[in-house]
Amino acid sequence: MQLIEVKQHSATLIADLVTIWKQSVQATHSFLSSKEIEKIKHYVPQAVTEVATLVIAENEAGKPVGFMGIAEGTLKMLFIAPEERGRGLDKQLFQLGIAQYGVERLTINEQNSQARGFYAHIGFKVYKRTATDEQGQPYPLLYMQLGN
Repeated sequence: MQLIEVKQHSATLIADLVTIWKQSVQATHSFLSSKEIEKIKHYVPQAVTEVATLVIAENEAGKPVGFMGIAEGTLKMLFIAPEERGRGLDKQLFQLGIAQYGVERLTINEQNSQARGFYAHIGFKVYKRTATDEQGQPYPLLYMQLGN
């Protein structure tokens, strides 16, 4: 597995990352319907291209299998292809985010209990909760920071 900071966002790469995003969300966000996932999916290419730091994980064949986006010490996104779940790639990416990019904050959906447990295990604590997501939808968000 190779972790690479990406500066150029080719159409092929963006399409691969959107696929990873969708598969990851389908596997971890059971509170979202297929229709809601398709609606949100339209925002993903812009979010991926606009994030300050984009790091992808490539498998031995050079195919992206995970990615994270970081801006100003905040983890904006971290998604892993379902076939890579449970193999430590999320932890590997996240530890790189902390060590190399100064990640100390993140936001997750409250209903995503797997993510909440993962980040809590690493030492992140909730410091704020909202009743809706950033689009005003009824999906509470938890804001977490390291330490606290």
